Amino acid sequence: MINRDDGDNGRDRQPEPPVSGSETVDDERVRALEADLAKAREEAKQAQDRWLRERADLENVKRRSAREKADLAKFASEGVLRDLLPVVDNLERAVAHAEDQNDPLLSGVKLVLKSLQDVLERHGVTRVKARGSLFDPTQHQAMAQMESAVHEPNAVVDEHQAGYRLHDRLLRPAMVTVAKAPSPDQDLAKGPRST
Repeated sequence: MINRDDGDNGRDRQPEPPVSGSETVDDERVRALEADLAKAREEAKQAQDRWLRERADLENVKRRSAREKADLAKFASEGVLRDLLPVVDNLERAVAHAEDQNDPLLSGVKLVLKSLQDVLERHGVTRVKARGSLFDPTQHQAMAQMESAVHEPNAVVDEHQAGYRLHDRLLRPAMVTVAKAPSPDQDLAKGPRST
């Protein structure tokens, strides 16, 4: 056996080119495996993204379901409470009509009205502020308009029927008369003003 010592011990040598066709096949196989690996990584990334989206959708469904359940409990009595509002209206009319009389029956009606209003209040029913406020189409229903120089335009000047809310939901709008500015024709009909 011949030992050749050039002094470089192979450190500075360039790798020799492949000698046979089997190394080319191995390189092709490595490239194919790398391509398969990249494809598998991309599929895994897409599966992870789909899982994250599905998880977010599930959380949204849970939140929406909890909110709907809470709303159902909060507004379950809405129909019954709405049906009681005309009873309150009638009792208020009876009390207003008989206010000047000193009748023991009137005292009883006032007590019934007060207890009914207390029950409604305990269940979250509140009266919509109408008279003296500005007209709000989300809470008021305009039944008439009245020209008025005393009130500002769109101010509620009269309440025909009380409006009510259940928590933050409108049960019934207040039926009101709304002020409007006097028409210029009325000023002209009075004649010119002297200064």
